[in-house]
Amino acid sequence: MVNTGSIQLSTRGNADVKEITAQIAQLVRESEIRNGIVTIFCPSSTSALTTIEYEIGCVNDLRRLFDEIIPQNQEYAHNARWRDGNGHSHIRASLLGPSLTIPFVEGRLTLGTWQQVIYVDFDNKSRNRELVIQIIGE
Repeated sequence: MVNTGSIQLSTRGNADVKEITAQIAQLVRESEIRNGIVTIFCPSSTSALTTIEYEIGCVNDLRRLFDEIIPQNQEYAHNARWRDGNGHSHIRASLLGPSLTIPFVEGRLTLGTWQQVIYVDFDNKSRNRELVIQIIGE
């Protein structure tokens, strides 16, 4: 059985982090599929998904890491071509990736105690985003 849904997000850009675990868990419960996998996909080349312990220290450390390894104020060929200033956003998003798959058993996500799902919008401006949630199982 396959069930497809979505999550709507409004973001501020610039590594805005949204914790979306509860929304995913709710969609899994509503699907009435008991055991399987849920895939979360962001159809965007400037945002990404991962898991983290969602607390302000870890979130700030993640943002700082990206500022250190992929600074916004560096020269990017993408910016030279398109003049949109978000070359760093594309590179940052590519490191984390656009999708995440989580198994679930008896309708419950199999995440660890301190593991939450986050969406990170690396673009350089606010956006309205839609994530695709696909639940597969029995």
